[in-house]
Amino acid sequence: MGLWRDLLDRISGTAPPPARGDADVDNATNQRLFETSLDLILVVSRQGELLRVSPSARTILGREPGEMQGHSAKEFLYPPDLDATRREMRVARRGRTTRNFECRYVHRDGHPVTLAWTGVWLDDEQQHIFIGRDMTERLVTEDRARRSQRLEAVGQLTGGIAHDFNNLLAIVIGSLDLLQMRVARDPEAVELTEAALKAALRGADLTRQLLAFARQQPLNAKVLAMDECIAATAALLRRTLGERIEVAVDLSPDLWPALADPVQFETALVNLAINARDAMPAGGRIAIAAENFHLDKDYAKQNADVTPGDYVMVAITDAGGGMSPETLARAFEPFFTTKAPGEGTGLGLSMVYGFARQSHGHVKIYSEPGRGTTVRLYLPRAEAAGSPPADAGSPAAPTIRQGERILVVEDNPEVREVVVAQLGALGYRVIEAANADEALGILGREANIDLLFTDVVMPGSMSGDELARVARRQRPDLKVLLTSGFARGSMHAGTQNDFADIFLPKPYRQVELATKLRSILDAGH
Repeated sequence: MGLWRDLLDRISGTAPPPARGDADVDNATNQRLFETSLDLILVVSRQGELLRVSPSARTILGREPGEMQGHSAKEFLYPPDLDATRREMRVARRGRTTRNFECRYVHRDGHPVTLAWTGVWLDDEQQHIFIGRDMTERLVTEDRARRSQRLEAVGQLTGGIAHDFNNLLAIVIGSLDLLQMRVARDPEAVELTEAALKAALRGADLTRQLLAFARQQPLNAKVLAMDECIAATAALLRRTLGERIEVAVDLSPDLWPALADPVQFETALVNLAINARDAMPAGGRIAIAAENFHLDKDYAKQNADVTPGDYVMVAITDAGGGMSPETLARAFEPFFTTKAPGEGTGLGLSMVYGFARQSHGHVKIYSEPGRGTTVRLYLPRAEAAGSPPADAGSPAAPTIRQGERILVVEDNPEVREVVVAQLGALGYRVIEAANADEALGILGREANIDLLFTDVVMPGSMSGDELARVARRQRPDLKVLLTSGFARGSMHAGTQNDFADIFLPKPYRQVELATKLRSILDAGH
């Protein structure tokens, strides 16, 4: 506002007076500044009457200058800001000082517009001059940044909780798997352990959703033929959402392939469709549309998480009651839900948000009360088309080769005890270590170790993936399996690709552990 500061100085008398021959030039210059200003300029009497209003009122307030001039400023001020503005005017008149403050005026359509004002009191003319800069865009940008920072902080907290809970579930699920083997001949005990195991696995599903929001879930990105993926998911939804829900699909021709995890993409679509169904308790129509989309630099400026480029946009629209601005602002927060207790976890949209961000995509909600909701999911364009893999179903129990030796590295003693018991039940010989230093000592002494099974996140001088890298340098033939309550994202930069195919997220079933071990140990044989 340097230009306006100079103008105010001239008007207030703090600038040197111009030479007589220059007065007309200065007056003409100030008039042009007044007429072309992007900021709002007001000349106000001592009583608060608007004497002059710059043409920029049309853009900023949607009002003609003529309809404001001759009226009291309080007719256009946002009522809660009236007293504070009067105080600023009184202080200015007492001290003839330049004042800087914020207050809101009311736009013609009724919404408040925040303006940052610079003002002076001209004692000789008994007038105030105010220059106000529209702060709407800056406030919107700051609000987006605050929301993004809040979601980031919640995501970090959520990821940590999910990691700790996964360690607890690893103990529970591992112990129940072992218990099932011991009570196989007792039908009542088998029923009880199966019920407990089912509940523990539901807990594992919750932690996966939490990790999805925290952008720490394990993803297996593939090139997806989006028309095929959406059509297959829509067919599933028609069978499962109920007779009162119509699912309509509108796909643009020549839809680009996208790069994403096929399972997580299907889960995201299902979650969005369930939310849409719940927004229409009496039934209605869910529209699923997809088209090729380019997000440009201007859009990226308005959305900090977006990288300009080509995307496949999938939109899910319902005809429900819509969201209030307050609900919309919190829609992606985990555990936030408008549903009654017991009717939802509040993790559906947060999972979609995390999946989109972790896939280098974007998600946006458009909603108004009484007008329904549209959620747009943007996934990055892939170079070539592909199809999602067929569901392989539950893995069959593998054949165990007896006598192989595994070094288990786990800092949590309870988890380590269960893992050792699981491996022993599978027929492996086991050596255990509490940290990387102990493990390296064992590897230095023991020659006949077939596989290193290590947690990724451990206290001490070395993480699990760093331990695996050092161990492989010392013994190139050593097989490795990594595990963590976090996802692969918990590994250090530069190691994720090296160990992408030998990672088993916690919690896991004993059959999953056995299958993964055999696939690694048998590789190359």
